[in-house]
Amino acid sequence: MEINKKQHWENVFATKKETEVSWYQEKPETSLQFFERNKIPKTAKILEIGGGDSYLIDNLLEQGYESLTLLDISENAIERIKKRLGEKSEKVNFVVSDILDFSSIEKFDVIHDRASFHFLTKEEDIQKYATLMNDILKENGLYFVGTFSESGPLKCSGLEITQYSKEKFLKIFGTHFSLLHSFEEVHKTPFETTQNFIFCEFQKKM
Repeated sequence: MEINKKQHWENVFATKKETEVSWYQEKPETSLQFFERNKIPKTAKILEIGGGDSYLIDNLLEQGYESLTLLDISENAIERIKKRLGEKSEKVNFVVSDILDFSSIEKFDVIHDRASFHFLTKEEDIQKYATLMNDILKENGLYFVGTFSESGPLKCSGLEITQYSKEKFLKIFGTHFSLLHSFEEVHKTPFETTQNFIFCEFQKKM
């Protein structure tokens, strides 16, 4: 039987503390370096996908970013980050949705996805996601994505994932996006284990 994704993630965020999940990072340095490296302006319209327990939004708010949208499938995850941010949460647009069900009239300058995309394992879902990225990103917009690499785990949070390489990413996104930068990195979990990630920075073609 297929796992109900929303139910799974509502349960994760209802039962586990933020330090009890493998993706926890007190300061998401890799993501922040992407913003610094590309000199992304404070007025840029930014979408973070699956950012329920990420501290990226906290850091971007501290740095003065003005137009932030955080999407997560889990309402519990959204409520948790709202509570953490307190009054600052009023400066963020929160969306409870599966990314595959998301639509937006507004186009974004930057889309950030660390460890959400790799949960898509069906070819049609992967293609739907890629089409959506093209649809909601402005021309010359930047897309930053991180997933488990081909040396990384086969599962996360008990769910099957899709491992990626630079070549796999190019096959999916290469038609509409130019690859600016690609690198692998070892993430140390709160449980003292390691996970190998691959990160890619893409720019939407004119």
